Amino acid sequence: MSLSHVVLASGRSVELTEIRMESTYAGFLEGYPCKRINDMKTRGLRRRAEQDFPALPFHLVPPVLTYPDEAGGAFGPVEVLPAVLCIGVFRSAVVDAGLDPVMHRSALVVAWFQDTAAVPSGEDAGPALCGVDWDALALDHEL
Repeated sequence: MSLSHVVLASGRSVELTEIRMESTYAGFLEGYPCKRINDMKTRGLRRRAEQDFPALPFHLVPPVLTYPDEAGGAFGPVEVLPAVLCIGVFRSAVVDAGLDPVMHRSALVVAWFQDTAAVPSGEDAGPALCGVDWDALALDHEL
């Protein structure tokens, strides 16, 4: 069962079959959002996705950062990631045209950041997520 369908910039339709979302800065007790903290967040996101879905290829969509006009501190300028971090499992038709499309599908685990907790859908999934190069990243597998 798919939760939604996303249309990639290439025109390929992919099914979102699983999604995990959480607040980007949940439990952030002290300090401020900066490059060092954000790098830890993205490394942790990658590690979690690769551990939870070891048989599937992984892609991290580069996040869009904002730099509010706030004074930084010892760790450099304030650098803010979008409010929600997401890990999604996507499936689609095969990449390799030589495979039987009835017996095979392609899959990819994608991690990305977004501004709201809305499940991405259709062409409104956001340009970064829609820009995923499925044919270069996804893995075909037998059903």
